[in-house]
Amino acid sequence: MGQLRILEDPAAVAQGAAGMIAQRIAAGLGRGGRFSLALSGGRTPVDTYRALARGPVGPAQWRQVEIYFADERAVPPDDPESNYRLVRETLIEPAGIPPRNVHRIRAEDPDLEAVVRQAEMALAPVLDLIVLGIGEDGHIASIFPGSPTAREAVARLVVVHDSPKPPPRRVTITPRVLREAREIVLLATGAGKAEAVARALEGTTDPDRCPARLVREREWLLDRAAARLLAQSASPD
Repeated sequence: MGQLRILEDPAAVAQGAAGMIAQRIAAGLGRGGRFSLALSGGRTPVDTYRALARGPVGPAQWRQVEIYFADERAVPPDDPESNYRLVRETLIEPAGIPPRNVHRIRAEDPDLEAVVRQAEMALAPVLDLIVLGIGEDGHIASIFPGSPTAREAVARLVVVHDSPKPPPRRVTITPRVLREAREIVLLATGAGKAEAVARALEGTTDPDRCPARLVREREWLLDRAAARLLAQSASPD
């Protein structure tokens, strides 16, 4: 198991995650060059993005950060289901991140294979930090249980044609991108995520059945409710 932090509640997770992301950005920029940050959609990261937009990362720093997406749904960018829309409304626009720094996956285009080829060329060779959530079924990004994507070893982005959650057509990063990323933080809050968290961190099932096991050695930030089924002891922050 990687680094595990158990915080009191979702608000504490959001603040802790925002602070950690800000620290990683500052450290990465301090080494020179630009910082590549891949973000996920879903309910859990929203408060983290809002906390980030309130100021722990300064405008000069944001100008050096390239924003990517862990996955995207095959919907227009203004659709309520769009991960881009969620990140734009909660972080990109409030923080004033330059549009040229944002690498949207054009998953609304009908030819998703072409979209993948274009997005893969734009994707940073190695991502500095990926922010993930976890589904109640143990999925991460759009890598779902039973999907061949969990075993993809070569491609960095793939098309998902049959997501068990709507919409069925998506684009997602693959285990290769997760493996090669410099850092990953997974956020989980609420009792509804507790079983998936326990299966990912302490279970014996393989990543085909619980894709979150692909990142079990990375950094996890949980609230008490999401951590309630973990057998191992960890002192809350």
